Amino acid sequence: MNNRRFPFSRALLLASVAIVAGCTAGPDYKQPDKPKEQGYTPEPLNLQTASAPGIVGGAAQTIVEGRDIPGDWWTLFGSQELVGLVNEALRANPDLDAAQATLRQANETLYAQQAGLFPTLGINGQGQQAKTNGASGGALVTPYTFGVTTASLNVSYSPDIFGGVRRQIESQQAQVEFQRFQLEATYLTLSSNVVVAAVNLASLRGQIEATQQIIKLESDAVTLVQTQFNLGGASQIDVLQQQANLRATEATLPPLQKQLAIQRNQLMTLLGHPPTDDAGQNITLASLQLPEQLPLSLPSQLVEQRPDVRSAEAQLRTASANIGVAVSNQLPQFSITGSLGYASAGLASLLVPGSQIWTVGLSIAQTLFDAGKLDHTKKAAVAAYDAAAARYRSTVLSAFQDVANALRSLQADAEGLRASLAAEQTAAASLNLVQQEYQLGSVNYLSLLNAQQTYQSAVINRVKAQAARFSDTAALFQALGGGWWNRRDVRPESKGKPGVFVLPPFDEIHLPRAGH
Repeated sequence: MNNRRFPFSRALLLASVAIVAGCTAGPDYKQPDKPKEQGYTPEPLNLQTASAPGIVGGAAQTIVEGRDIPGDWWTLFGSQELVGLVNEALRANPDLDAAQATLRQANETLYAQQAGLFPTLGINGQGQQAKTNGASGGALVTPYTFGVTTASLNVSYSPDIFGGVRRQIESQQAQVEFQRFQLEATYLTLSSNVVVAAVNLASLRGQIEATQQIIKLESDAVTLVQTQFNLGGASQIDVLQQQANLRATEATLPPLQKQLAIQRNQLMTLLGHPPTDDAGQNITLASLQLPEQLPLSLPSQLVEQRPDVRSAEAQLRTASANIGVAVSNQLPQFSITGSLGYASAGLASLLVPGSQIWTVGLSIAQTLFDAGKLDHTKKAAVAAYDAAAARYRSTVLSAFQDVANALRSLQADAEGLRASLAAEQTAAASLNLVQQEYQLGSVNYLSLLNAQQTYQSAVINRVKAQAARFSDTAALFQALGGGWWNRRDVRPESKGKPGVFVLPPFDEIHLPRAGH
């Protein structure tokens, strides 16, 4: 009965308890549990890859579980030119500038929201002079002039009784974390893309060089078949077929050159340069070294190292805080206002005794009916949290998949390179033998043609397999987070600096120049 008679008293009591207790509405954020998995493959992982001795990229690689990842992992490829390319990209790529500015924006927004915990203080002045004669009131009054001058210091404060402002700040803090790890993801993606682009360039140059060597081989074969034809040991058909085979090989060269140009243009874009600039033109597979010791993090470490997982967790925290904001909006809203100043009939008498004025006010507002708007807003916030939680779990699964794929690729492509090298060596020996026997007339032309085509495919496959091992290594470093925790990627200006007392920006007023 008393509860119904004194709702205002109840509200004041609840507000007093809330202020003392410092309560916050809505759920407190709980960090997701760490993964319990101990590995990334259903069977025990083979910690060493196969090797293909004697060629670039043929070394065996050893997986070292728990080993830390260097922040400049691209230096492990042993190429100063590659290091220069990555450093140039990290210096000049505009995507990094955009990510830094977005982080700065998030920090400044956070500082702006933190101001909601403090009172707002302002000054107000007003002067008015008027003349009246009383005619508007229907009376005959001698005209007279009067003035009113006021000056006051005003303060307004909305105490954060139920923690709504604090939940907003918590939400924005999570947004800062989100943008921080978006920045780290940009650094990771950029450095990985530069390494892969450089490896692709080196691979394409190797394929072009191999194709040119095969063209020379087949040109020599045309001469050989023509000689055999002149001696009566080959037919005109054999000559035409060898010429056709040569032309077919020559036709594979322009597409490779086109791919080389496109890859080079992509690299220039990553470096923050237009395609007209020149860089990275000399990097080859032979200039790269394959890192022989590779790190591997535990799944429980991976969720702390992957920028995309940390970004997803920050979004989950944002969604949790937004529930609290929605709940606090359903509760009474308090506001305190006050002013202290002077009022007089003129400026000269403004500060005389007796001209002082002041006001103090307290207001409480509670929504009684809004057709369910605030309740549905809260339910929407809960649904947003559930969606963020699902996206977080999906991001973690994708992270595990990336690492598992990289580990599989390291093993499979190492085996592939060894097989490709053996196939090339066999094809080269076979071609050499068939050429000798063809000159002696022991085999027909078809055998020579097949041996040439087999050797051509084997050489190209070997070059691609060499490049794959470098790309796989870069993919593993990227999948493991790239070692951002061992670098300082956030520029000092991106952190901003909270300010409490700030003067109006009069210096940003631009006066018109003469003649304009």
